[in-house]
This record gives sequence, structure tokens and C-alpha cells, in this order.
Amino acid sequence: MHKIIIAGCGGISNAWINVLLKRGDAKIAGLADILPQRAVSQNEKYGLGCNTYASLTEALAGEPDADIVIDNTPPDRHRQIVTEALRAGRHVFGEKPMSDNLEDAEAMVACAAKTGKKYFVMQNYRYNAQITSLRDFLASGELGRVGHIKADFFTGPRFGGFRDEMGSPLIADMAIHTFDEARYITGADAKSVYCHEYNPMWSWYRGAACASAVFEMTSGIVFGYHGSWCALGLNTSWNAEWHILCEKGSAAWVGPRLEYQTESGEVRPVPFKPYERGEGHESCIDDMFCALQNGTEPPTGCGSNINSVRMVMKAQESAKSKAKICIA
Repeated sequence: MHKIIIAGCGGISNAWINVLLKRGDAKIAGLADILPQRAVSQNEKYGLGCNTYASLTEALAGEPDADIVIDNTPPDRHRQIVTEALRAGRHVFGEKPMSDNLEDAEAMVACAAKTGKKYFVMQNYRYNAQITSLRDFLASGELGRVGHIKADFFTGPRFGGFRDEMGSPLIADMAIHTFDEARYITGADAKSVYCHEYNPMWSWYRGAACASAVFEMTSGIVFGYHGSWCALGLNTSWNAEWHILCEKGSAAWVGPRLEYQTESGEVRPVPFKPYERGEGHESCIDDMFCALQNGTEPPTGCGSNINSVRMVMKAQESAKSKAKICIA
């Protein structure tokens, strides 16, 4: 039985708690939040009957048998939470993105390696029957090699809170999903990026809520991204709308439609494979627990996920410098 401390009891903690309560191998032992009443509220809401704390430090001391810390804090606090937990001998399951800067993200990966503890990152958008079906179809080779992929992401959420005050809310907090999906679909990593960020006059965000970026990927693939977090009407899916150009045809994922067409053929549906597990957080968390049990790395282990983080950070760097940036 894994005993768990949840650090950060804001809205995203609901997704984690709901999944954990379904598992027979996990027990929530403590809740920690710098606003203690939030921890108390979640404890009462779910009838957890666990201890609540005002900091992770207090929780680690109060729950010596806990072996996993779940980091649900804002991105700028992830390094502090993750490294403290790892150094205390606990594994960490964390919300995306790993950090709001590359230095901290790399430090967390290094800390996990040094301590020998696991740090797994939530990338719930990978765990979707449509994207998995699309990835598998492209990997089958029926359309030949992938040459160009394009993702359009246009939504207009009104979160309030820290996102409204971020300097780059779209790229820093949301684009990690789409960038990670591009890596997942193609199996390629980014080599360079040119990005332009901007904020329309009607935006309710302080920082840049819109961006366009072009990534050069390995295997000669080009990935184009166009996104807005203040789009008023005609919104896309949260998974974006995708168009993939290949040497023998093209494929598209637009809302519920998943289809392809060869040069001379009719439009056909991409073979669909239903997801055997619950999608999103449930499957990603399940992979984390399975990897911990088997001593393996899940698809979203920090060592792999940092390649998606680099895309985010280098895109921001490009936007600030107005120059093409190489990605290690």
C-alpha cells in the first residue's frame, strides 16, 4: 500500500484525489497547502480522514511512512517541492509543466538521478484513444514518412488566479500539452524553434495569450503551432486540431473526426482503437504506479518529459529574442 502526501490542494487536486480513491494500492495520508484551509476543505469534501499541514516540510515530518508526494503546486514552486520530497526519500508524481524555467527543470531531473527516486510528470493529453490511434496509424507506415505536422489551438478559458498574471500563460502553462502531443504523435524531438508571442487588445491576461511557433524536429519533420487562450468563439478542441502531411498522403484529427487520404484515394477513417483504461489522469497515474512497481520508466518520466519542457522554454526564449533558437 502506497501512502501519499498531496502538496497543493487547489482545483487540480480534485483530478488526482478522484483517481487515487479508486485505487486499492494507494492511501492519502496527508494534505498540505500554504493556505491551510484549502487542505482542510479537501479533507472534508472527500471524507479522507487524513492529516492536514501548512507546508510540505510539516507533512514529511508528520507522515514518515508516506512514500509518494504528489506535487499539485503552481509551476514556479515545483523545484522546491520536488527536490525537497526527493531528498527526503520520497518518489514524486507531479503536475505539468515540470517548471516555469529550464534551469529548475534540469535541476529536478538531476536530483531524481542523484537520489535514486522517481519523478514522473503528468501528461494526461497523451492518454486519449484518438491520439493513440493516430500515433499507431502513422507508425504503421501506410502513409510513409511524416514531413509536416500542424496544430491549431484556439480556446478562451477564464481561469482567474495565477494564470491571469503569468508573462506567457499560453506557452508556459498550456502549450506543453500540444508540444508533448507532437512528440508523441511523431516520435521526434525538437531541434530548433522560432516563436512569436503576442496579446490581443481584448485579452483578459496580463501576459501573451497567443503565439505562433515553428519547430524543426528530428527525422526532418517540421511542426507548426498556432494558439490562443483568448479566442472568442469557434474554439477548437482542447486537444487542438491537427493536420499531418506524409509522403504518401495526409491525416487529420479535428474534433471527433480522425481521417486520412492518399493522393488518389477517398477520405477514410483512421483505424480507431478504443482505450482499455480510463483516459487522461487515470491512465497516466496508472502508468506511474505500474512503473514504480516494475522499476521502469513511464512514458512521462522526467528524463523524457524534459524534452517537451525544452520546447516550451526555448519557444519563450525565441519570442523574447525574436530569433531562431537551437534546442539541445
